[in-house]
Amino acid sequence: MSDVQRTVRRPGPRLSRTGRLIVVAVLCVLVVLAILLVPRLLRGVRPEQTLTVPEGQRAAQIYAAADKALHRPAGSTAKAARSAHLTLPDEAKGNPEGYLFPATYPIDADTTPASLLSYMVKTANQRLADDGIASYRTVIIASIVQAEADRPADMGKVARVIDNRLAHHMPLQMDSTINYALGRSTLHTSHADTRTKSPYNTYRYQGLPPTPIDNPGADALKAAGAPPAGDWLYFVTVKPGDTRFTADYREHLQNVREFNDRQKGAGSGGGGAQGPRASVRP
Repeated sequence: MSDVQRTVRRPGPRLSRTGRLIVVAVLCVLVVLAILLVPRLLRGVRPEQTLTVPEGQRAAQIYAAADKALHRPAGSTAKAARSAHLTLPDEAKGNPEGYLFPATYPIDADTTPASLLSYMVKTANQRLADDGIASYRTVIIASIVQAEADRPADMGKVARVIDNRLAHHMPLQMDSTINYALGRSTLHTSHADTRTKSPYNTYRYQGLPPTPIDNPGADALKAAGAPPAGDWLYFVTVKPGDTRFTADYREHLQNVREFNDRQKGAGSGGGGAQGPRASVRP
């Protein structure tokens, strides 16, 4: 008989049928979680997408930019604006022009045209409340100031000109309101343009236009809410950085002639929303 002992291997623990089913169930749950979470985690490490609304953009321009940013068919955001039940003053009659606050807004997979517009309007309402602005009239004036002022430093005076002309029952005669009526932005307003039949034609009709003409930023809103004291009735931006305000019509005509001479010297090019001329008649 040999002295060498035979090593006997004992079988390890074996899972019962119930145990195996539990393991399989846990693995299935883990696979499902991986399928659901991995794409979200991958989206999370991507650079954040945003939409920037510049000061002075019109609602139609913002709608088009939102459609593009959200990869929606053209017209989707404009349609959403009509049915989104946005928090607007009664005077707006559901039109968010003036309340799509200029800022940079985050966009993710859950952003819709309606939710984006609601965010913009909520931001506008918060900023208006912070500045103590509760009047729709002030937002309309701010939108004109935004379009007409050559630079932020001139915004207060432009707002004062608007207030003074309204107080004197003078037509505003702002080119920016005609541009809005005609869906354009230009320095060149013809006599035919001033005869345009539109409530936004402030050459033809006294008072303010029925709605804002763009979406003003913080500087324009503050200027419209608290313009500086002054007797100015006219202004013209002769060249960038040189806007001249006066209460004397003859002095204003002289400034307008200088503006027109500069335009002729520069040729027929140019245009745009900046560098406007305004209020050229008494």
